[in-house]
Formats: sequence, C-alpha cells, structure tokens
Amino acid sequence: MHLRLLTMALFAVVIAASASAQTPDLGAIARGTGTPGIPGLKMVWLAPWGDVTRAHPWRNIIVHQTEGPAGSARGGAQEQSKNPTRRGVTVWVETDGTVYWAVAENLVPTHGDGANRNDNKYIDNGPTYHQVIGSNSIGVEFAGNYPDVTRPATEAQIAAWRILVKVLRARYGIPLERVYAHDWIDFKDARYCEGCALATLARQQGE
Repeated sequence: MHLRLLTMALFAVVIAASASAQTPDLGAIARGTGTPGIPGLKMVWLAPWGDVTRAHPWRNIIVHQTEGPAGSARGGAQEQSKNPTRRGVTVWVETDGTVYWAVAENLVPTHGDGANRNDNKYIDNGPTYHQVIGSNSIGVEFAGNYPDVTRPATEAQIAAWRILVKVLRARYGIPLERVYAHDWIDFKDARYCEGCALATLARQQGE
C-alpha cells in the first residue's frame, strides 16, 4: 500500500515537473531580440526587436481603440511602419487577435493628447496629468469598433492582450499601475471609454 502511494506521489511530481518545463518563460522571451515566437500570440513583425537596453525608455503602456473596421489594424500598422513617427502607435491588434509590431522600439510614434485629464474621473490623475504622454508611453491600438464605438474588443483581442501586456511589462519593466486606458489620462470621445475595459483587465489579471 505504501509503495503504491509512493509511486503515485512520484508520478505526480514527474507530471508537474514536465508541465512546468513546458510552460513558456515569457520573461525570458520578452528580453530577446529579433522576431521571436511568443506562445499564444500570432505576431506579425514589421519591425524586429533589437537589444532591449537600447530601446526607448518606455515607462507606461497606453491602451487605444481606433474607430476603424475589422481588418484595419494591418493597414494602420503598415502605414505606421513606413512613417514611424506619424500619429499612431507601436503595436496594433486586429479583431482576429493578430498582433502587428509596427515600429522599432527605439522610435516614438505620436499618440496621446498630452495627458490633459485632471478630473480624477477614472483614476487619480495627480500622477498622470501632463506626465503620461506619448514620448514615455508605448501605445497599443485595438482596431474594429466601427461603426459602433461602444463595441468591445473581441474575444480574440482580449486573449491576445492577456499575453501581450505581460510581454510588454516584462520587456520594459513597466509596473502594473502604469497600464492606462487612453480615456483615463486624456479627455476623449464622450460616447465610450476608450481602452478602459482592456486596461482594467490587465490590472486585474496582474493582481
């Protein structure tokens, strides 16, 4: 009886060790270079990663949602890749969950509106007012809320975001409290709260 229990216990340890070995180390992947495969993400690399120590010193993540149709992330990312500093972001997410890394991480696209929100409507804007801006924040754009801007992100986008935000935070050492919705830091479209559900999800899953 004791031998059987011991055998079962050893078997459980072996299974657990095997599962642990198969679990991807996102932290290690996130510190890499080139165009790594990231488990759970369909990545399209328009700009590869370089040496992370030479990346722009990103301090925040800003979640955007664009009033564009399904399929528009690809075009937006391609245009961003051709003109990196135009108004837009570094990373684009399509409705099917495809992630486009559009801009070299040492370049700074134009996004955000100067962190002009100071009404504490969603969060305490004391630390963000005129401080969480495009030049220190890596932007992620979720496409597909046209023609209804209140349409939430798709399940595929949400699944991709759960992984992507972990990768971004690990790569650039961004703490959980520095993940922001665009509407949290800027006065935006009054019809909906841009990026709020996604930023909230990121913070909750990291707790």
